[in-house]
This record gives sequence, structure tokens and C-alpha cells, in this order.
Amino acid sequence: MNDDIFESVSQRGSGEETAENRRINEIADELRRRCQLYEAQLRDSQGDVNHLDIEQRVAEQYAKENSIWIPMCDVFDLGVPGPSGNENDTYVSNDIIYKVNNLLNTGSILRLLDRIMWHNNLFYDTAYTLHGFTGFDGRTVMPVLQQRLVKDAVPATTIEIETYMAAIGFTKQDDEGRYANAEYEVWDLVPRNVLRDKDGDVFIIDAEIAKK
Repeated sequence: MNDDIFESVSQRGSGEETAENRRINEIADELRRRCQLYEAQLRDSQGDVNHLDIEQRVAEQYAKENSIWIPMCDVFDLGVPGPSGNENDTYVSNDIIYKVNNLLNTGSILRLLDRIMWHNNLFYDTAYTLHGFTGFDGRTVMPVLQQRLVKDAVPATTIEIETYMAAIGFTKQDDEGRYANAEYEVWDLVPRNVLRDKDGDVFIIDAEIAKK
């Protein structure tokens, strides 16, 4: 930063992050396809279906087939436990932070994957990788996300967040921490979810995002 004004802020992601979004999109499409088949089978035999339960069963099967299933007993091998929030338990290993997402905010694996791809489009400096899935066999299933750790950082101030969001084309809305442009609405951008490093650069590490 120079005189508290961002000289240049780009929203374009690298090829690596674009490839990860393609991978996540392919996984989401396959999970969605399997969910539709599963739902059709259950309707024929039982009637009522719980969509989240179906997503979890399908995600567990897919993860085990593709070697991205992490048994719950192995989660602590990801790294040193870090701070936990409403949505994520975190584990830190060197320059990486792993987030085990409990789906409390989205209520859906597929909605979470959409949100992750939108985050990667907007905030590629803190882009997510889908590391895998964890949980208890036949019960709860949770996505495991991987993100670059922002080191030597402190929570950004409200003015720094507003300045950054304006620099990438977002307009502040009436609610605190809520911003919008022509395509997306982003909220919960409060200091606990936005960091500033020792060079003064701002990083959105977590956000609620909806596509208009």
C-alpha cells in the first residue's frame, strides 16, 4: 500500500487456481449426478428424501473411490490444531491451513463447493483447494479445504477492508461487512475474516458469497 491507497489490485487468477476450479467443478458435477440417481431410487422405494444425507453418502462413496477420503481418526495428522470458528476446525502445517467444514453455514456440500469456486474467482490470493472429505463412515461427512497460510498477519481494519473491496470493484452495502458488484454479493467481511500482512497487503480468508 502507498498512502493507504492500493496501487493495483487484480482479480485474475493464475492457471493453477483456474485448474483447481475446473477440478472442483468436475467433482461437483459428478456428485450432483450421483445425487440425482440416488434421489430417484429412494423416491421409488421410500418417498421422502433428505438431500444433505444423500449428498453425504454420495460424497463418501466418491471420496473413497478416488482416494481423497480421510478417516476422522487421521484428521489430526493434517497439522497442529488452530483456531476454530462457527464453520471450520483448522489445522496448520507449515505454509498451509486446512479447514474441516461442518456445513453449518451452507447446509449443503454442493452449495459449499459453489461458494469455494466463487471465492477462488474473486480472491485468488487466498484460493482454496479441495483436499478431500472426512467424517464417520455412513454418518457425517465434511469437506476438507486447503488454503495458503497468511503469515505475520493481523485483522484488517474496517477502512482497510472497504478500501480493498472498492479497489476490486465492489460497492459497500448498508449492512456491515456486505459488498456487491454486478455479479456477486459478498458479506461477513469483518476483521476476523480479513487479514493484513506486514507489507500492508489485505487478504480475504473467509467470506459468505452469493452469485446474483
